[in-house]
Amino acid sequence: MSQPGLLDSGVLLDDDSGRFEYREGFLTAGEAEAALLDLTTAVRWVAQRREMYGREVDVPRLTASYRLDERRIPASIAALAPRVVAAVGAPFNAVGLNLYRDGNDSVAMHNDHLYEIAVGHPIALLSLGGPRTMVIAAKRPPRRRLVLELQPGSLLVMDHASQHHYDHGVPKQRGPVAPRISLAFRVKAPRAAA
Repeated sequence: MSQPGLLDSGVLLDDDSGRFEYREGFLTAGEAEAALLDLTTAVRWVAQRREMYGREVDVPRLTASYRLDERRIPASIAALAPRVVAAVGAPFNAVGLNLYRDGNDSVAMHNDHLYEIAVGHPIALLSLGGPRTMVIAAKRPPRRRLVLELQPGSLLVMDHASQHHYDHGVPKQRGPVAPRISLAFRVKAPRAAA
């Protein structure tokens, strides 16, 4: 159930600045819960540190990443990737994961690193676990702002152009918040030969 002011399923924005499409119920509740349980334990989660404002701080979430052609990827990723590829129509070959353990975990407003992803291909974010709010904000006037409650089993698709014109983030949240895992499917350049 959406909170007042939050957007529902469908095409959220589609113009020269980019396209955002949200598909609630992409996975059933049972599928989303099973994938969450599998990935919580099967993924090699990493706690990162990064320099910000002249000091080193903990990244407020756990992360992981896989190429989809790896032999040893978690079973849930192997099962979900073809479904996301078929639904979006993009040849995704990589997935980045974030584990938001509670409301203190977040990701600041940002756009995807365009040097890492193939031009013209979208990014698809699959959400598992507790609902979390995502904010999408235009970088320049007119300062459009979308607020979306990402539900478990939902899929948010952002086209390549949107990364030039919009930032997105998951803010910290007060009160009890269930753990959430996001899977960001991308088309990345082939790995350099060794």
